[in-house]
Formats: sequence, C-alpha cells, structure tokens
Amino acid sequence: MLSYEESYLGQLRKMVGDRTLITVGARAVIWDAQGKVLLIRRRDNDKWAMPAGSLELDESILDCLKREVREETGLEVLAATPIALYSEPRFAFTNAYGAHFQMFALVFRVDAWSGTLQTETNETAAAQFFALDELPADMPTLYFETLEDVRNYCGQFIVK
Repeated sequence: MLSYEESYLGQLRKMVGDRTLITVGARAVIWDAQGKVLLIRRRDNDKWAMPAGSLELDESILDCLKREVREETGLEVLAATPIALYSEPRFAFTNAYGAHFQMFALVFRVDAWSGTLQTETNETAAAQFFALDELPADMPTLYFETLEDVRNYCGQFIVK
C-alpha cells in the first residue's frame, strides 16, 4: 500500500501545487445477503463512504476497484458490473488534506465477493453493512445518489 505522497495523485499534487486535478477512480457498491450495503468510515476525514479510491499508474480500473476494496475492507472482489460514470463538475471535492479534485469515477456494483470483513485497516476506522433505512447521517450526499442509481439500474449505463 502506497502512502498518499507516494501515490500517483500525491506525486502530481507536488508538481502542480493547488490547481484542481482530475482524478480517475473506482467506487464499489457491495451488498450482503440481507440487502445491506457496505460502508466504511474513512480515517482521513472520519466520514462514512463506499469503498473507493484513485487509479494508480500501470493499473486497470478493475484492478483499482479490487485493490481499493481489499485495502479498505479486506474483501476480495470476484465479479463486478460497471453501472455508472460520475464526472460532472458538481462532483468536485476537496480531500482531507485541502487538495481540490474533479472526479471521474466509475461506479461498480460488486456482484460477487469473498473473505471476511475487516472492520479496521490502515485506511478504514470502521466498516459495516447498513440497512438502507439506517444509513449514517454524516454520509456525503454523493453516496445517497449512488445508491439510488444502483437501485434503479436496469442495464442502461448511467452517465452523470
């Protein structure tokens, strides 16, 4: 696992300073057998989120998805379906370190996974499955929109 400073984005950030960067990443929507969705509490900003992260050099977007899920939850992605691409300027964000990014995120519905959930990792302060009517209030609205898109997905790729 790379530190932020060692990561591709961390290296770019050192080169360009405060300019907004476009970041390519993958986001995982993982359900358990009871229909609960997996969320993680991020260590960097203490917010609940879906497992997600940025693409590294020499990595495919599917490899990015698998790596981020493994790093943040300990689970192994066995099969996943890309369902949406989020790139609108309204998805821009500032990370926990004050850096500005415009997102280019591919959302995957994880169709099969294995392993035992790790509730704490280097990147995750907590991880658990939540019923849709019991989602944490401090989860950014982006993830509520993502869940709505996944629930409404009918085979037509979503582009936002």
